[in-house]
Amino acid sequence: MILRRLHLHARVSRRSLAPAAALCGTGPRAWPSAGLLRRLHGAAGGGASSEDGGKPAEGPLTLYRNLVSQGKLTHDSYQENVASDLENLLRRLQQYEMEMEDYHEKLYLWENSREKERRRLLVEEAEDKQRDGVWIDEKRGFLDKLVARRRRASIEPGVGKWVSYLNREKKLDKLVGHRPIAPVAPKGLYLYGNVGSGKTMLMDMFYGATEGVIKHRRRFHFHEAMLEIHDHMHDVWKRRDDNKSVQSSAFSWISSLPFDAKIKEWLIGEEKYKQETQQKHILLAVADKFLVDRQANKTGASILCFDEIQTIDVFAVVALSGILSRLLSTGTVLVATSNKAPEDLNQDGMQRDIFLELLSKLDENCNKILVGTEKDYRRLIPTEGSTQVHYFWPVTSDTYRMYEAMWHDITNQIGGDIVSVTIPVMFGRSIEIPQSCNGVARFDFEYLCGRPVGAADYIAIARNYHTIFISEIPAMSMKIRDKARRFITLIDELYNHHCRLVCLAASSIDDLFQGTEEGPLFDLESFQFETESEGTKLRRDVLAEGSVGLRPSTSGLVAILSGQEEMFAFRRAISRLIEMQTPLYVERVQHAHPSFQLQSPAVAIAS
Repeated sequence: MILRRLHLHARVSRRSLAPAAALCGTGPRAWPSAGLLRRLHGAAGGGASSEDGGKPAEGPLTLYRNLVSQGKLTHDSYQENVASDLENLLRRLQQYEMEMEDYHEKLYLWENSREKERRRLLVEEAEDKQRDGVWIDEKRGFLDKLVARRRRASIEPGVGKWVSYLNREKKLDKLVGHRPIAPVAPKGLYLYGNVGSGKTMLMDMFYGATEGVIKHRRRFHFHEAMLEIHDHMHDVWKRRDDNKSVQSSAFSWISSLPFDAKIKEWLIGEEKYKQETQQKHILLAVADKFLVDRQANKTGASILCFDEIQTIDVFAVVALSGILSRLLSTGTVLVATSNKAPEDLNQDGMQRDIFLELLSKLDENCNKILVGTEKDYRRLIPTEGSTQVHYFWPVTSDTYRMYEAMWHDITNQIGGDIVSVTIPVMFGRSIEIPQSCNGVARFDFEYLCGRPVGAADYIAIARNYHTIFISEIPAMSMKIRDKARRFITLIDELYNHHCRLVCLAASSIDDLFQGTEEGPLFDLESFQFETESEGTKLRRDVLAEGSVGLRPSTSGLVAILSGQEEMFAFRRAISRLIEMQTPLYVERVQHAHPSFQLQSPAVAIAS
């Protein structure tokens, strides 16, 4: 997995950050924090509370209504209906978990029995070959040798193995029977709607409620999922290339058999062919490891919560189709969010046939629900006290002094030296953190967004640091739109990992993406006429390493559609930045950030 739960800063101070806490106000809440959701579910760290005897967490509808009645959430009929649908799904999943446990036990026995019979058949075939002297030429006459060689030469390479494999599988079906029939999975939900409509909040309510109900569960944001797919693909390719490792493990049972070297070589060849046949499609192999290592624990249902499904390029279309289709086919329940309905995800027609297969799977396995509110509920969160608690603007001597004071107050409270460190990213890469102090890091905008870095780097930073300081954030314009895109990706990852963000910026949040006198940041009419050099470097560079470009599209319509995607991304970034500066958001950091998941609940930061 990609840097799963890295805890570079294990020694986080147990003292709260009083100076920062003093800046945060309290008041009635229009949007529940993740920390609050976890506590209401009975778990500050994401699990069932030991104090309640391991009782199941509250369902999404119950939790939603409780939050509304307490004045911590503004009522919305669309959200309540979705919460009701999620509650019904949760109840169905409780039964489905038991059904899948029973199914996997039967499947385990069937697979073991089939493998034993398959090896027995292979040994019988090997005995026949050795007894008949297939490879013992000295026992055969000249004519026999000549006929055998011509017969082998007339067979297309691989055809013999394929026929043998099919015949063996047919025999196994008769001997062992067919694969057990899996229970019918309940339909998942595909939630789509505008920025701030509550899609992610509702999905997270559901995900929290499945703790202790479903064994195999994962929550991914789009960027993290794409990177994990890349990582798994790399591992699969590496294993396939490492023939010595494969032979020493999977084929070790052959070495003790009483056959000569030629027969053993044939057996290994048959085993390799079976593996290659079963792992022919790399995305299927990746999907089988995506949620759970089935070798470790085979029993139980699985769910995937997928935030912000999108198709930004050909790889995303192909990867999502392959992974999701496989998971849905094997019984995984999907709860997903997106700003678009499934049929609108791929309006520029990339890999249309593959995409249509994905649509068919989604339609078969998910109910589509529009979270239809036009409100951005993040804007309804109260911001008591100073509006510059964590977002200081414009850049003046006063705001700079306040920004520096917060940095010194927080690092002094946490304790430890401010040092430069290097943290691992993925694919053997790393990134240097110029100023690091026990879970707190400081950067300037150019360092994070002016270089070829991307989501992999931002995820590594977000997992290792609960508090991020960023200075010298400019107002975005067309001239620096590539930096703006990286900044949006950075905000997405900091938000998804529940990091606290302290900013020193040139303009207010609402004006950050409005452009400057150099020109607007976004212009749909001019977007379709971008030059190739501008268009190639800005899609995939924020997905993985920051320097992988896409083939530019020559279609004006495609460009306009891509531009509309970016307009949505800009609005989402504004909405999230607004939430990230509120006391409510800061409160959830100490409960939801990865660095606190395995630590004592007593560990706290400013709230």
